[in-house]
Amino acid sequence: MTSPDRQRDEVLAELSKATASLGGTMASVLAVKGITNIGYAIRGARDSAGVAAVTGGFEVQGDTVRAAGACTFDADAALAAIILTASKFDPVMRSAATIRFTDEAGQILEGMFLECCTVDRRGKPPGIGTMDWGIASCCKEGVPEAIIDRGNPDHLPRIHLFGEKPGDVAANIIMLSNRIIPIEL
Repeated sequence: MTSPDRQRDEVLAELSKATASLGGTMASVLAVKGITNIGYAIRGARDSAGVAAVTGGFEVQGDTVRAAGACTFDADAALAAIILTASKFDPVMRSAATIRFTDEAGQILEGMFLECCTVDRRGKPPGIGTMDWGIASCCKEGVPEAIIDRGNPDHLPRIHLFGEKPGDVAANIIMLSNRIIPIEL
């Protein structure tokens, strides 16, 4: 069994490697400052202190996407909640990323034969957090590789990508990026 400190170091190392692979390769259309991020949880994480992410997420500089900061624990509460919710349904799914949704990106993901689920916010029961409900509603029969949230007037559309490790998630983002036709926003 791995010690807690060693496990945290391993999580940070794997996440940092995946983050570096995304720098300069992620399509800029997929990055939104304050939303786009990648994270990885320690085994058995129960709160955001057990989930590492990129501090400040990803940002676009010119046409290049880069990490805004270092990978640290407790860096992104929203992404941590997404990972923790998914891992309740499948404990090996400990990594996720959030990227911008576009119709093209959604179509490409489905064309990549990834298991995709779309959140319909109109079905959300009152009194439940939309994000937790949306993730949970798509994970009842297993965690899909992508959850598409088309948003609403108060919520920017986004895609959540899941994997066992951040390298798996980063690989899907890179494959998606390589298939996107650059457009001006």
